[in-house]
Amino acid sequence: MEDTEDFGVWLGRQLRRIGMSQAEFGKHLGLTRAAVSAWVTGRAHPRAEVMARIAEILQTDVATLVTRDADAGSVRPIGWHHRLAHRDGGREYGNAAAFAFDANLAVLAREATQNSIDERLDPRRPVRVRFTVHELTGEHLNAFLTALKWEELEAHYAVAAESQQKVGRALAEGLRALRQDSTLLLLRVDDYNASGLTGPEYGDGRYAAVVRRQLDSHKSTDRAGGSYGLGKATLWAASRLGLVLINSTLSESHEGRTACRVVGRLDLPWREVDGIAYAGPAWLGEPDTEKEYEGVSRSWWADERTVADLRLERDSDDPGTSFLVVGAHDAAGNASTLEGMHEALTFALADNFWAAMTSGRSKPAILEASVRALRNGESVIPERRVHPRDRHAAQVHALRTYLDDETVDDLTAPSQVAAVEVPFNVPPLRSAGPTAEGHAHRAVLLVTPGADTDEEHSRIVCMRGTRMTVMTRRPRNLAMGVDPFHAVLLVGCAAGDDEAAHAAEAFLRAAEPPDQGRWGATEELTATYSDALRRLTEFTTAMDAALGGVIGRRAARQESTGLEALRNLMRLDVPAASTRRRVQRYPTVERVVGRVDGAGAWTLDVTLAVPQRIGRWELVPVVKFDVRSGARPALEWAELTAKENCMIVDGRLLVDPDVRSARFGGVTVVGSHPVDAAMASVIVDVQQMREVSA
Repeated sequence: MEDTEDFGVWLGRQLRRIGMSQAEFGKHLGLTRAAVSAWVTGRAHPRAEVMARIAEILQTDVATLVTRDADAGSVRPIGWHHRLAHRDGGREYGNAAAFAFDANLAVLAREATQNSIDERLDPRRPVRVRFTVHELTGEHLNAFLTALKWEELEAHYAVAAESQQKVGRALAEGLRALRQDSTLLLLRVDDYNASGLTGPEYGDGRYAAVVRRQLDSHKSTDRAGGSYGLGKATLWAASRLGLVLINSTLSESHEGRTACRVVGRLDLPWREVDGIAYAGPAWLGEPDTEKEYEGVSRSWWADERTVADLRLERDSDDPGTSFLVVGAHDAAGNASTLEGMHEALTFALADNFWAAMTSGRSKPAILEASVRALRNGESVIPERRVHPRDRHAAQVHALRTYLDDETVDDLTAPSQVAAVEVPFNVPPLRSAGPTAEGHAHRAVLLVTPGADTDEEHSRIVCMRGTRMTVMTRRPRNLAMGVDPFHAVLLVGCAAGDDEAAHAAEAFLRAAEPPDQGRWGATEELTATYSDALRRLTEFTTAMDAALGGVIGRRAARQESTGLEALRNLMRLDVPAASTRRRVQRYPTVERVVGRVDGAGAWTLDVTLAVPQRIGRWELVPVVKFDVRSGARPALEWAELTAKENCMIVDGRLLVDPDVRSARFGGVTVVGSHPVDAAMASVIVDVQQMREVSA
């Protein structure tokens, strides 16, 4: 059988599992140690009449010796192995990788799903990703904790939670919720048509990159989303208990098997339990039989009953992995109920992966995503597929038109999509030498008309690779009076598959920081490429010029008079550049999305960029009509609501010191408008009142 483990490798592991030497085994068989050694090393194979005796000694049957798809004898005890502390006295009070991203469900959904897309197996089918929020109480909770071997962890949690470090405080809250509320939230991420965690236990491979290592990206394609190996840490960051369980179905056999490779990983800070110091991480598995890994837990091949008890059962034998976040929570504090978490995950998937979920008539989607919610195994919210058109209809229309080869060169009708090339001169690698030449890549910009009623418009959504949204940016230097539009930039492998596309892909991956929210100067970019920043700036300029060419031609053909012209000149915008320059010292408005409601009031959604401070920020949101000359008239707030990472108290906005991004909503008082809302845009700013202690 093609994927069957070699008999010698299998036999050697069985002997280690039962603690029997080759000499002892040969003695039981009436043979020499040399004969057994020849089997183990693959130089010979036992005769048919000896196989029955081997099976008897190993407490199995001859069929197992032939298929070698299971270990012989009794199952080794499953337990937790905790890494001992460093002998040099070094200590880690948490996994630094977990702090590389904002700890919220939206980031988890983005990073976990992108990792699944990167491991897509069959390009003819989408990778299927399902998020399950599962609440356990009562006997269901007790049964799960028993399967988890919680009694082996309690002492470690008790000590770790007493730490005054940041991770210790989070653990203490997780334990309090478990003990006092007698409830536990699980978040499971399943992917299908993915590679699975293939590879050896400790050597190079997907399994070791996720379970054993930090900062090991181990991407199988240059179209991959991230390159830092940090995205997987968001799973552990989303657990109040620092605990994730894993069940993987492999696309390539390991030890002769593919199904139910199970392991658990726990990330705790340094601790001392019963006089023994431990470094931090721990693994749930069976004791390794290799001498060099004595006392270490390794993954094991679990049966269906075990994976069901651990809430890790998969609904098909399609390759892929299930990650179970134990004690799941939204660290941003925006979603604490099953319904809230379900909604947050659904929105995050739609916003980040609408392009990957878009298909053409002859081109399949890259991703199919769904979300569901359970309570004690019973459905609370049935599984619902995420539909990209629900939140990004115009962009989906633009991309689908492009996939179906129905774009035009010039926009003459509202439903049309224009496609224009954007030149990108990718510089050569420094390692290629001073005489090396770069690559002339042609990105594609898609443009389609928008409307004032769109929640957000007149931005360029930039994506590469497997159509992953990297950033949404506001174009510069557009002529005044242009109509609303939607634009999508496809660059790198999202735009082509030639050598230049792959060169652009590699360049832009190097230009992305860990949070993948922009293209800019990174250490990897400047160290790897010569003249990198100038080429990146030129690409941005070319992008805006290409957009201006399409929008400018459309504007020139249209006639705008009176009120419509006035509205086109004054669109909703963020504060002036002088305000944005304060971003390094004070909170600033990063994005404003708004519309005029039926009553004539502005309804606004405002996102802030917040620098870290020791004390809490106390801010006053201010909204003004944007006029071309003179003082901007201030408007009154009819309503202010906190949406993410903030609180509203008596008209003030309170933001905690560790928060880097906050979001609030507001509705203006119609009576405070000097003119009708449709005749002018508004700007929003925040003014600091004072800093208060956290």
